[in-house]
Amino acid sequence: MTDIKDPRLIYLKGLLFLLAAALSAGILLAFDPLLRTAALLAICVWCSCRFYYFAFYVIEHYVDEDHRYAGLWDFVRYAWRQRFGWRRDP
Repeated sequence: MTDIKDPRLIYLKGLLFLLAAALSAGILLAFDPLLRTAALLAICVWCSCRFYYFAFYVIEHYVDEDHRYAGLWDFVRYAWRQRFGWRRDP
C-alpha cells in the first residue's frame, strides 16, 4: 500500500475521522445521556489529543530532533529502546 499523496484524499480522510469521532461520541451519549459521561468523554478526547501532540511534536522537537516517527507504533518502539538503552536502527 502506498502513501496518500492527493490533498483531496488527505482532507477526505481527516473528515472521515472527524465524522467517526462525532458519531461514536453521539452514540455513546445517546446510550448514557449524563453530564458525567460527557465530561469523561471530553477528558478522554482532550488527553488523547495531548498525547498525540506529545508523541509527535514534543519528542521530535525537544527530546530527539534526529528521529522522525511513522506512527504511534514507531513511537512505542523508540520509547522502549530509549528506556532500556538500546540503539536505534541504522
